[in-house]
Amino acid sequence: MIQVSQIGCGYWGPNLLRNLVASKRCRVKSVADISADRREFVKDMYSPIQVLDNAEGVFGDPEVAAVVLATPVATHYDLAMRALRTGKHVLVEKPMATSVAQVDEIAAAAAAAGKVAMVGHTFLYNPAVRHLKKLIDSGELGAVRYIYAQRLNLGRIRSDVDALWNLGPHDVSIIQYLLNNAAPIHVSREGMDYIQSGIDDVVFLHMEYPGKVMAHVHVSWLDPNKVRRMTVVGTKKMAVYDDVADDRIAVYDKGIEPKAKLGERMDYDKPGFVPFDHRSGDILLPKIGWVEPLKTEIDHFFDCIEKRVPCLTGVEHAREVVRILSDAVIHE
Repeated sequence: MIQVSQIGCGYWGPNLLRNLVASKRCRVKSVADISADRREFVKDMYSPIQVLDNAEGVFGDPEVAAVVLATPVATHYDLAMRALRTGKHVLVEKPMATSVAQVDEIAAAAAAAGKVAMVGHTFLYNPAVRHLKKLIDSGELGAVRYIYAQRLNLGRIRSDVDALWNLGPHDVSIIQYLLNNAAPIHVSREGMDYIQSGIDDVVFLHMEYPGKVMAHVHVSWLDPNKVRRMTVVGTKKMAVYDDVADDRIAVYDKGIEPKAKLGERMDYDKPGFVPFDHRSGDILLPKIGWVEPLKTEIDHFFDCIEKRVPCLTGVEHAREVVRILSDAVIHE
């Protein structure tokens, strides 16, 4: 069994720790957290696990083969580099780092050590997102025209990152996954800081891809309702992925297409006049089996370590997500 340590057990850390403890493929040897309250939480929930007040004991332990990081974004780079330099595989919560240069250094360190460096873009391990990917790859939706996503809620206000860097990595990573990691040719953002000066609470991110494909992401922690929705409009059909709905995927046989209209005036041949066909067919709600994405993510991490399978959310994917977030031109 792989010996694993986790650093950080705050907001998202307990979910990671729960899945690590439940896995039959690893043994959680230790958890490190600077907060006494979080250390007490781990002791109460998982008494056999060694609890540390700093990360030194993790990096200095030769039995620990892999480290899971669930710490603030600003610490990801330093901790990931230390894990790799001490010969340990690393799974980092999203985003992997705060700049492309940092991701590149993590990639180089992983390659030099022969270790796995993976980022926790959990939604790519979501069965509904994977079903949406199959719909696109199979051609059922036709060619993708545009994608738009909304990730909204009232609360949890962050002070270390803005709404885009907090919520945006989810949808940017999904869009990159759906579009086969195509590189956008233009990225822009527009946001506003209402609660804390200099930290945008709401952001609209716009991406333009080759072939007239557009993507739009709206993130906010100042909205009245919890929304986790993504819409893909194709030339044949349209699909909606709603992560908080009972039916997480809905496929709409809808579209608008030009059509020939035969008649006395031959309107279709008249310059400037094109009649259109409004198609509205069935709505399909596919049954999707549910497996917790974090379980699938952690299993994939271990597959990358033990079986050397290509990492779905490795440094290349992590780099493109960080590049998009970093390169977004502020809309004036």
